Amino acid sequence: MSLDPLAIVTAFGLIFLAELPDKTMFASLAMGTRMRPLYVWFGTSTAFLVHVAIAVGAGSLIGLLPGWTVKLVSALLFAFGAFMLLRGGGGDEDEKAGTKTVTGFWPVYSTAFMAVFISEWGDLTQITTANLAASNGTWSTAIGSAAALMSVSALALLAGRFIATRVPLRTVQRIGGLCMLGLAVWSVVEIFVG
Repeated sequence: MSLDPLAIVTAFGLIFLAELPDKTMFASLAMGTRMRPLYVWFGTSTAFLVHVAIAVGAGSLIGLLPGWTVKLVSALLFAFGAFMLLRGGGGDEDEKAGTKTVTGFWPVYSTAFMAVFISEWGDLTQITTANLAASNGTWSTAIGSAAALMSVSALALLAGRFIATRVPLRTVQRIGGLCMLGLAVWSVVEIFVG
């Protein structure tokens, strides 16, 4: 196994730029306002690692899943995330506490993992990773792609925490919920427009 530094940098740069405007980045940002960011990052990072392994090892597997099914499940998960953010506690206790986060490693980890794992099937970054692996080597591409995806998730979570300290939590949750709802609608629209 030999690593090609240029292939690592190429994969990192392409995947990082492709993932920045992606719905997964916004989902990470929204989850990070309500859940423990480190736990969210572990969940999203694990899902990204699995996707990179699948893309590098067997990119053709993506074609076996019906695209509309993946998008529908993704829409449902985003809708559930929107519901969780928009329902809010609404009590005086939340205001006094200043912040309210979903705690517990496994609930946060599994929510973040599933949201990313399902919504990333057939995504541009997964397809790009599969294409890069075919021409630039599997290990170099895997390292560059995984590092890029995990970096974007960390960046989104840091931005979410920065915003949450300057804007009232209730406002951040509503905006995050509306973003998740928008992502759910976007995923449904993608079913019909391809």
